[in-house]
Amino acid sequence: MSKVNKQKIFNDPIYGFVNISHSIIFDLIEHKYFQRLRHIKQTGFSSFVYPGANHSRFHHAIGCLHLMQKVIHVLRQKKVQITHEEEIAVSIAILLHDIGHGPFSHALEKTILEDVYHETISMKLMEILNQEFSGQLTMALEIFNKKYHKKFLSQLISSQIDIDRLDYLKRDSFYSGVSEGNINAERLITMMNVENNSLVIDAKGIYSVEKFLTSRVFMYWQVYLHKTSISAEIYLQQILKRARELLRLNYKLEGSKNLIYFLSKNNENYTKSDLDLFTQLDDHDLMYSLKIWQNSEDKILAYLSSSLILRKLPNSSIIKNKVSEEKLQEYKHEAEKLLEIENGSYFVHQTELKIQVYDQNQSTIFLKYKEGDLVALTDSEHQTMHPVLNQEIKKYHLCYLDKEKFIQFK
Repeated sequence: MSKVNKQKIFNDPIYGFVNISHSIIFDLIEHKYFQRLRHIKQTGFSSFVYPGANHSRFHHAIGCLHLMQKVIHVLRQKKVQITHEEEIAVSIAILLHDIGHGPFSHALEKTILEDVYHETISMKLMEILNQEFSGQLTMALEIFNKKYHKKFLSQLISSQIDIDRLDYLKRDSFYSGVSEGNINAERLITMMNVENNSLVIDAKGIYSVEKFLTSRVFMYWQVYLHKTSISAEIYLQQILKRARELLRLNYKLEGSKNLIYFLSKNNENYTKSDLDLFTQLDDHDLMYSLKIWQNSEDKILAYLSSSLILRKLPNSSIIKNKVSEEKLQEYKHEAEKLLEIENGSYFVHQTELKIQVYDQNQSTIFLKYKEGDLVALTDSEHQTMHPVLNQEIKKYHLCYLDKEKFIQFK
């Protein structure tokens, strides 16, 4: 006899009560693939700067589901045809859109599974779930992969003003305490519409759109690309790089069994069995391994791991212009002297950071006027931010070992 789930309710600190009205949605939430998201931080190491930013991918996914239910209701009121089956499918697609994230979210993008983006893993896991659920995710996969004939449903999952962004901006702003990122998601959803099979915004919502775009930039510079959290992410990436190198030199490393498996793997031909092992990895695997590795005989691995465990990070800054290669070499030689090692490149990094408020070439945001005319956001006579919207902002993150900090740490 098949199990029938009653209506379920989650109490979300941002939206209040979130209703789960379809049994398959609740069954997917209950699945081990989805429950793993409880143990993956939404914003990586942002809690190193903003202590409240410890919320998980699970929180985010449930929030996205709630907003999707809201927008479906709004569009139906505007006479947009969305069937019952499409409602369930697009809800599944947004619920599972981040199911492929690895530990610490974007911090380890393309790292544990080398050169594989989390969207690809999400798709693979959805395909596995589709088999488990006897094909009930087929339409959701079409929407997720932008192959469904109703284009606007895919745009709700991924576009320049999608449900994913609406939730993570509001949620990350709330948990970090950075009010500059707070947006009026309800207002934006109320302004959504469909024209020519594409998602558009009612023209009177133009200022809400501009606020949304600027809030996203503020959140990137103030939270996601904060110099301290970037340094922590770089160190974590370097830890796994060093661990992988040691394992390939037959160096015996203890740690999370599944993590060691992926770090020892020499190819990119990942099987269903590999994906199943990947879904058993979360933030705890990394932290458990780091706690062991901080006592490693390898000085590089030990110092990097200790730095993250104790939050003793390198000197870092966000700068406008690149530092010369000669200066970077000086920093590397300094690290080699301090740690008495031969390769200081693990501790000196210059990373290009780029943010564009709005990329019209990616997917244009159109405004719909009462007369039925569609006008691109940047062409509207009511917009206030053009040409700033299309400008790319470029900066550099620099981190290197500081002698004074090193002595204090040691």
